[in-house]
Amino acid sequence: MQKVLLGIGLLAGLLLAYVDALPKWDDTGILVGGLLLASGLLTFLGYRRPWLLALAVGLWIPLHDIYLTHDFRMLLVLIFPFVGAYLGWALHLGLRRILHPA
Repeated sequence: MQKVLLGIGLLAGLLLAYVDALPKWDDTGILVGGLLLASGLLTFLGYRRPWLLALAVGLWIPLHDIYLTHDFRMLLVLIFPFVGAYLGWALHLGLRRILHPA
């Protein structure tokens, strides 16, 4: 199950990077929402390493933009998938504790 979730995260990240690279696309808010939602939902579904999933989802857009502009400030885009992944992970753990008290 972990490999499937990571694969879905990779595909979601590549799809978002493709949409970002389209010449007529300029809606950053939708891309940020997509990064947050994809990483948050996949960790909420049970992926155990949120940092790896955040990198799998969010690394493609900064890599493309760094290749084009040589501006390493684009790595700040990784904040959004990391926030989403850790929020999803925290919600998963909290819900698990509520439903399965030990």
